[in-house]
Amino acid sequence: MSGASTQAIVVGGGLAGVAAAVAVAQAGLETVHLAPVGPPDRRTSALMMPSVDYLQSAELIGAPEELGHALSQIRIIDATHRLIRAPETLFDASDAGIAAFGWNFANAPLLECFHACAARYGNLAVQTVGATNVVRDGTDWVVTLGDGRTVRAPLLVGADGKKSLVRSAAGLRASERSFNQSALVCDLDLTRPIGSTSIEFHYPRGPFTLVPAGGNRANLVWIDDATVLAEAQAGGTEHLLAIFEERSQRLFGKMSLASPSHVFPLGVLSVDRAGADGVVLTGESAHAFPPIGAQGLNLGLRDVADLARSLAEVGSSRGDWAVAVSQDYAKRRAADLARTGGMVDTLFRSLLADMLPAQALRAGGLWALKLTPALRKQAFSLGMGIR
Repeated sequence: MSGASTQAIVVGGGLAGVAAAVAVAQAGLETVHLAPVGPPDRRTSALMMPSVDYLQSAELIGAPEELGHALSQIRIIDATHRLIRAPETLFDASDAGIAAFGWNFANAPLLECFHACAARYGNLAVQTVGATNVVRDGTDWVVTLGDGRTVRAPLLVGADGKKSLVRSAAGLRASERSFNQSALVCDLDLTRPIGSTSIEFHYPRGPFTLVPAGGNRANLVWIDDATVLAEAQAGGTEHLLAIFEERSQRLFGKMSLASPSHVFPLGVLSVDRAGADGVVLTGESAHAFPPIGAQGLNLGLRDVADLARSLAEVGSSRGDWAVAVSQDYAKRRAADLARTGGMVDTLFRSLLADMLPAQALRAGGLWALKLTPALRKQAFSLGMGIR
């Protein structure tokens, strides 16, 4: 098969895709990045300090305070009214000896910073088209572009989302499960600001979370049954705001919408292996979770960091270097993907559990975290993705 040749192809134009393309280019490989332009991403991402540290070391961002808002406390309020309730708990970054757990960034300006970094690499060619077909040809992967052209390379990085064409072509098996819950997200202006504290109200069908967005603004992530969220939206703005104020226990006064609300279905996706035969999967092509514990993009950036490590370890001098990179990467990612997937699944199930034993375990766990500094510090490390 013919087609233009390069050393690496990265498919996917989201945050994980651009970060992966930069990492591959920084390794010195001639890289083609297929990054179709999508609609503006109005969501935000709470990135823990290891992720922020990586972004700075890779020069994807500068000072985080120029772009985001610090997250120095996490407050959890059990609003379930169950027989066994968890205590109200405040986790402070100072307990872990750090100034902040992480930073909350708006995705759109974060992506602009990533693109600005990518533009500095002459060995990184960005094509604003997607992939329509992927096939193996000898030691290369041949990708057909949306405009009919083809490009081939020994290394192929899939950052093309839950329905990944790259993952399917490589035969890397994915397991998926959908939930009855969805997530409603929007920006709110509050009468009383929340400062640098992320506040989670835990309700029977999912958390209602306010994340600092600077000044009197907060980003809302409300998880509930899809029908409940649809009915809330259908009632109009005033009806929706009344629900928000009730769910936040009126702690922050009157609220107003600072952006339209959007609802996203929730589910989980995991892969048996994150790489093989010269293919590497990053971001949601390898894993997807409900927005619990701020793990989504954090896990995707750990993917990218491990890809950079694999490229540095293996190099590109040997004949089967791309296959070796994918194998090394899969080994590096296995434990983190399994651990994080198990943690998020356990957290989500514990929030929805109605059985008394599960309620008791969850309440007891929060009491233990609240009263035991060593255990709390260990939980901080796990939640922040410190390895």
